[in-house]
Amino acid sequence: MVSKSYSNLLELASGEGDSFGRIGRRIPRVMNVAGVMSDVDDEGYTSSSSSQRDRIIIVANQLPIRAQRKADDSKGWIFSWDENSLLLQLKDGLGDDEIEVIYVGCLKEEIHPNEQDEVSQILLETYKCVPTFLPPDLFSRYYHGFCKQQLWPLFHYMLPLSPDLGGRFNRSLWQAYVSVNKIFADRIMEVINPEDDFVWVHDYHLMVLPTFLRKRFNRAKLGFFLHSPFPSSEIYKTLPVREEILRALLNSDLIGFHTFDYARHFLSCCSRMLGLTYESKRGYIGLEYYGRTVSIKILPVGIHMGQLQSVLSLPETEAKSEAFGNGAAACSASRVAGEGRVGADSQSS
Repeated sequence: MVSKSYSNLLELASGEGDSFGRIGRRIPRVMNVAGVMSDVDDEGYTSSSSSQRDRIIIVANQLPIRAQRKADDSKGWIFSWDENSLLLQLKDGLGDDEIEVIYVGCLKEEIHPNEQDEVSQILLETYKCVPTFLPPDLFSRYYHGFCKQQLWPLFHYMLPLSPDLGGRFNRSLWQAYVSVNKIFADRIMEVINPEDDFVWVHDYHLMVLPTFLRKRFNRAKLGFFLHSPFPSSEIYKTLPVREEILRALLNSDLIGFHTFDYARHFLSCCSRMLGLTYESKRGYIGLEYYGRTVSIKILPVGIHMGQLQSVLSLPETEAKSEAFGNGAAACSASRVAGEGRVGADSQSS
């Protein structure tokens, strides 16, 4: 049975709703690299997996990549890993050789259309990253508009009572949000082997992405993790597209939240707004949705001990620690001397 969440989102993404600037240029298709790219096209798919390792495609709004122009004013970019990116740190928990990881997302810097194919190839071959390029106007409507003006305040319990807290719902921003999620889906389709790969989607920027992937690959293994709170049903119900987002998320196989309260709020919304029931048994929570069981997990993000240790090992950190230790020792000696004087004075009196 086909989920009702497909039709209206596909209609929006295809531009049949309220019109806004169409993307005039197709996303540049990255070239095939053995062991990384699959031969998926728009007409059909033929499984050709030859990889021995499991593979996870991690999808987020931003890639864990730093980019800067070459200093000599010549054309070209210098790329490096963003060590502070949470997405990069997630890889450490997957094992070095057991699982292959591919990242899909946007770069922080705007890349000129003439350079996008070259940049795509460099990032794929060197970092196994697949960049998603968005026109500036569309990105602004999607990120600064719907994500930051509508979703972020609401998910942090700020009702749209004033322009500073999102203001009235803007359907053109919603359409931009859906269209960007569709673009991400198209990008993923260029690299996915749907029979074997796992797709792990992150945060509120891409909440309708599971719908497009499920529509294209019904047997795809999809996970979603929300890095922000999920509000109570009393707050969430004020969002005009509340049901569309819930149904889109339920096209995942697993949905993760930081805390039990966030998961409980999500389940309450599914119950009150979609009429769904869930089962909880021995720590397992599952929702039945169109013949599939959607698992709900509480997965708090921990501290990356390796990064913490690397900072502690820096020479400047050790110098500050030594200086702090000497200061603490001097303070302790002064305190002991002071207590000694107080004791001597009390005895003499």
